[in-house]
Parts: sequence; structure tokens; C-alpha cells
Amino acid sequence: MKRIILFLSFFSLLGIGLNAQGEEAREESVTIEGHVFTAYITGNDTIIMADLDDISVSSPKNFKNRADRRKYRKYRFYGAKVYPYALKAIRIFKDVEDATENMGRRKRKRYLRKKYKQLKREFKKPLKNLTKTQGMLLIKMIEKELDTPFYDLMKGMRGGFTASYWHQMGKFYDYNLKEGYVEGVDPILDIVLHDFDISYKK
Repeated sequence: MKRIILFLSFFSLLGIGLNAQGEEAREESVTIEGHVFTAYITGNDTIIMADLDDISVSSPKNFKNRADRRKYRKYRFYGAKVYPYALKAIRIFKDVEDATENMGRRKRKRYLRKKYKQLKREFKKPLKNLTKTQGMLLIKMIEKELDTPFYDLMKGMRGGFTASYWHQMGKFYDYNLKEGYVEGVDPILDIVLHDFDISYKK
């Protein structure tokens, strides 16, 4: 995985700071949908330089049959939908770990209960509408990054009773929350998870 910097700038490609008329470009910061970018402005032209996040670039896939190809496309499509939730879940988990590191048991429990209520209000509706496959991909993304079965993550955050309840519920959908992500069990899943960069970064 390498950082790919997208230089949407004629000036950068030529290594000069002038436009075709010989005017010098001025550099300014612009905000687009809450994100700050560097813009080069000359006359009526505005060129934006965007530093993209780490992305995975992979070669075309060869599949044994049409079924595998369809499965891959389905996983990729659904993976793109749940990817933002996986990133946010991982960030929240790490932030909670940091925030509660030096807390006593009771204080940590109160903090987690309050955090849970906040997150429930924010995520209950969108996550409730996920399909079985989308939910599986979301869980596998989280498990792969944190290298921990979802059951253990839930037990640490919500307690053994809650974790056991959801583990039993998962069995109705042929899903084992205690199993965790195991590379090699589903080769198509492995390819898709490799395609998505789910590494946690502060």
C-alpha cells in the first residue's frame, strides 16, 4: 500500500508556478464539505491539490467460475457501503480504549453506558437496515483490523450477558461471533478485505 498523491495541477507537472499567460499562481486554502485543500489560483483558473488517503490498487482478479466472480462483485459492492461504518467503529473502539485506560471498573462502566446510548442514537437506524451479508462484512472488517473476535469485543464493552445474547442471535443467521476472522476460510472474502484499507490511523 503506498500513499498516492493526486496532483491536479498543471503547474506541479511542469514544475513551474505560472499559467499559460505567464501569470504567477497564488496558493490558498479552500474548504470543501469540511475538508481543507490547497488551491492554486491564476486569473479565472482554480486548481485543487488533493492528498488522497491510502488506497489499495490491485490487479484484475481471475476467478474459477462465474459464481465466484458474482460473489466478489457482491462483496465489493456491499463492502463499499459498510466501509465507512467499519472505519468509524474501529476509531471509536480505539478512542474508548484510550479514554478508559486508567479508569476504575465502576467509572469505566458508567462511561461505556453513556457512550453506548450516544452511539445507539446515531447508528441504530442505518445499521438496522443492513442485509445479512453487509453485516457480516462489517463485522469481518472490524475483526480483521482489531485481530479479535466480535464476541470478545462486545464482552469487553457491554459484558458477558450481552455478548452471549448476540452470539445466540447470530446463530440464527449461521454466524458465529466467537469465531472471528480467519484468513483462508473464505478466499473471496480475503480478497475483498485486502482491497479495502481498514487500518486504524489517528
